[in-house]
Amino acid sequence: MTCTHFLARYARSLIFLLITPCMITPLRAADDWREFRGYRGQGHSSATDIPTTWSEQSNVAWKTPLPGKGWSSPVVERNLIWLTSAIETPATPEQAEQRKKANTGDQALNVAQHVDFFALAVDVQTGKLVHNVKVLEVDEPQWIHTLNSYASPTPALQDGKLFCHFGAYGTACLDTATQKVLWQNTELQIMHENGPGSSPVLWKNLLIVHCDGSDEQYVAALDQATGKVVWRTNRSGEMNPNKQLVKAYGTPQIAELAVAGKTQEVLLSPAADWLYAYDPANGKELWKLKYGVLGFSIVPRPVMGHGMFYMCTSFMNSEMLAIRIDGLGEKPEPHIAWRYKKQVPNMPSPLLIGDELYFVHDGGVATCLDALTGKAHWTERLNGKFCASPLFVDGKILFFGSDGITIVCHPGTSFEKLASNKLDGTIMASPIAIDNALFIRTDAALYRIVQR
Repeated sequence: MTCTHFLARYARSLIFLLITPCMITPLRAADDWREFRGYRGQGHSSATDIPTTWSEQSNVAWKTPLPGKGWSSPVVERNLIWLTSAIETPATPEQAEQRKKANTGDQALNVAQHVDFFALAVDVQTGKLVHNVKVLEVDEPQWIHTLNSYASPTPALQDGKLFCHFGAYGTACLDTATQKVLWQNTELQIMHENGPGSSPVLWKNLLIVHCDGSDEQYVAALDQATGKVVWRTNRSGEMNPNKQLVKAYGTPQIAELAVAGKTQEVLLSPAADWLYAYDPANGKELWKLKYGVLGFSIVPRPVMGHGMFYMCTSFMNSEMLAIRIDGLGEKPEPHIAWRYKKQVPNMPSPLLIGDELYFVHDGGVATCLDALTGKAHWTERLNGKFCASPLFVDGKILFFGSDGITIVCHPGTSFEKLASNKLDGTIMASPIAIDNALFIRTDAALYRIVQR
């Protein structure tokens, strides 16, 4: 596909998004990256002049070591990049063994005696770590999977406030100007089994979070000003009798849908075995749809377009579902338009670009589908392991491998690899791009990648 052809198709897609009742508007300003995967979680950046190649020796403006550990993605407010991190005090072998006996699964676990949770701020231009604020601390926290961190959910930014969510360990609100912790909430308790993963979303005056544990499954909304629970809604769908198969770690989406003859904003919330639609104002369940297959431990954030909601069912033979959500009329009846079953991700989120849907399996196989029909255009083995979500920026798709290798591709109905770039360390957090820079968080540092 030529560049001109691609841009024409992409432009038509954006026009389509504007006129469809269930869709988002195009990207806002280049510096608007305030939640997991950017505006409305689509994984698209309006940054430009992003280099195609980089390494430890080239196109790195700065590399800043980060204290603690965290897989949360960066968010940006003006000239500061905010991230969360955790510093843990390991449990003794005796404590770890005792705690692991309470685990009902067969996961590889990490057990801590104490965890301190931090909000970090890095200057966009200089890379200086300018703020390191402790926002929470927890004694004898739940264990986490060895692949996870205690600070994996991505924070959210709005009006000078940073909302740091750490699952059952708690949620805190930080004033970004004064670095003062405005409130903390530790009421939303569940058993994660593997540690937290769901990122919060902002809607008007609410902070909405998923709480899908092995013991309880619900969605809750906190008041952004006070941290108090405004509403809490239990999952209503029939659940698997195996408690290990009812948890989830996904992040919801806000969409505009036709409900009872009116267009309204709806919270689309993927959980174990069911997709739910809620009224974000009060948590009222509007409808739910069963996947038709086992779906649990859901991690990828869905994307939306063409009147459909594209989501992965995650662990145990993940499937890609294209769920028709527009034009539902007086009695909403969403339905699965198509499903795809080969090499679908457990953890990385998909990308929708024009008429094509792109994704990479955790084991390294990338796929491009026709977003309207589910027909495969191509599959390609990239090698390595993948946990972070891909990014569409400056006309390129970036797939981030856990081994620090980023594969750069040209979007289109045939596979076209442009580069393979290696950084030191492990990439688990999903990178972002703003203005003319790419920001990649590894297990040890934050990089600013620019054309030099």
